[in-house]
Amino acid sequence: MESIIKTLKVSEKGQIALPVEVRESANIKIGDNLILIQKGEKIMLEKAEFVEEKVEDDFKDLLKLTEISLEDLWGNKEDEIWNSYNKKK
Repeated sequence: MESIIKTLKVSEKGQIALPVEVRESANIKIGDNLILIQKGEKIMLEKAEFVEEKVEDDFKDLLKLTEISLEDLWGNKEDEIWNSYNKKK
């Protein structure tokens, strides 16, 4: 992936314009939603659809890890909670 470095000027209304090369290389089209993330003095822009995909992937892993953790926690067949849970199935 090629790096693009540009200087942008902030307007009186606090607006900036993304250069054509940046929009094209990031596949940003009119009407796309972008997410702005600020940490300290650093700012990152990312297409909202990519953030949504990443979050969905993170939750899939979280659900799998949660199921594994609960299985380990409740894996004791002698445990009263586990036995009552299995009876409900």
